[in-house]
Amino acid sequence: MTDFERMSGIDRREAIRRVSVLLGGVAFVGGSQLLTACAGDRPAATDSAQAGATGPAAIGEFSVADQQFLDEVADTILPSTAKSPGAKAAATGPFMALMVTDTYTPADQKIFREGMAKLEEACKAAHQTGFMQATPEQRTAVLTTLDQEQHAFQKTRKPDEPQHYFRMMKELALLGFFTSEIGYTKAMRYKETPGKYEPCLPYTKGETSWASHA
Repeated sequence: MTDFERMSGIDRREAIRRVSVLLGGVAFVGGSQLLTACAGDRPAATDSAQAGATGPAAIGEFSVADQQFLDEVADTILPSTAKSPGAKAAATGPFMALMVTDTYTPADQKIFREGMAKLEEACKAAHQTGFMQATPEQRTAVLTTLDQEQHAFQKTRKPDEPQHYFRMMKELALLGFFTSEIGYTKAMRYKETPGKYEPCLPYTKGETSWASHA
C-alpha cells in the first residue's frame, strides 16, 4: 500500500479544503467525485493490479513514464528541503494519475493529458530540451511561467469554462503531497492520537503548521 492509500477519507476532505484555500478558494476539478475517491482505499485502475508483484504499472491511460513525468512536475513544485523529502518521494505522480483516472470527467482528463504535452512543448521551446532532461532551474522557470499563465486565465475564466491544465496539476500535486505520510510527518508536525486535547498552542513565526490527526 502506498503512502497516499494509507490516509483516511476524512483527512483527505480536510486536505482538499485547506489546499483549496491555498489556491484561492476555488473548487477542485473532480468535485464530489474526488471526495468519493478519497473516502477509502481504492485499487489503481486497469492493469496496475499486479503492481505489487511486478513493480510499477500503468494507471488508466497513464504509463509508468507518464507517472514519472508527473512525479518530476510535482517535485519541481514541492522539492526536497533540509527538513522534508519532496513530492517525488511521496509518490505524488502515481497519485495524480489515479485521481485523474478515477475522478475527472472525460473532458477534464483530455485537458490534463493534453496539458502534459503542452508542458513538454513549452520546455522545449524555452530551453531546447524536454522536461525530463531539463535542469532543476529550467524546470522551475517553465512551471513558474505556466503558473503565471494559469493565474491570469483564472481572472477572466467564466464559471462554465474548464480549468487551466496547470491549475489541475498544481492542485493534485499539493493534495497528493500534503496527504501523504511524508507530507504529514515531515513537512508538517504530526502527533499521533489519542493524546491531550490542546485547543490553543503557542506559535513562533516560521514554524511549520500542525497536521490534523489521522
